[in-house]
Amino acid sequence: MTIDRERAGRHHGGQTVPTPQFEFAFYGRVSTEDNQDPESSLQWQLQRARALIAPHGGVIGPQFRFFDVGQSRSLPWQRRPEASRLLASLRDPRRGFAAVAIGEPHRAFYGNQFGLTLPLFEHYGVQLWVPEVGGPIDPNNEAHDLVMSVFGGMSKGERNRVKVRVRTAMATQTQMEGRYLDGRPPYGYMLRDLGPHPNPAKASRAHPPTTAPATRTATASAGPRAPSGSS
Repeated sequence: MTIDRERAGRHHGGQTVPTPQFEFAFYGRVSTEDNQDPESSLQWQLQRARALIAPHGGVIGPQFRFFDVGQSRSLPWQRRPEASRLLASLRDPRRGFAAVAIGEPHRAFYGNQFGLTLPLFEHYGVQLWVPEVGGPIDPNNEAHDLVMSVFGGMSKGERNRVKVRVRTAMATQTQMEGRYLDGRPPYGYMLRDLGPHPNPAKASRAHPPTTAPATRTATASAGPRAPSGSS
């Protein structure tokens, strides 16, 4: 199904005919729940998508919102719960929407994912709209393909930069401060109290009442480890 944007609004006898509404689906993603508010992320991505499709009579029904929370952008669409559900709905002729709007391509596509996903939309006759091209992506338009490939590369580069930055910072903290980087301590080493947690947000998290007794019991039963080299 193709949306005829030229006939979306007409004037007859000096009166404006209401623009017909076309049902869109929406896809978005937020990677972490700790450092980002999923609801806020959903709303601003929805706002961008609505600003794109509203002039063409597009609306997004609440039943057509596909939003992944806590899923890395590096995961292919088939391994993201909501993206996978969206792809499955494309096969249904009674899916109820004619196109899919994306508010932020950086969050939707990573690396070459766009080139692997668009053929499915084309096969089932569903348009893919993104703000960066101002409307639906034309599979035969090389400029559109180039733009989306650039965004996929930028998304991959952004993730790689963050990964390298975090790993380098953790290694530096270990060398300079002797900071423990979590995980099981090496055999023969003992843990000791080094004061307040460096991350107040994580330090404020207490064990839930249902698991706190088990945690205290496991810690007490483990006992201190013997220093390395002792018998």
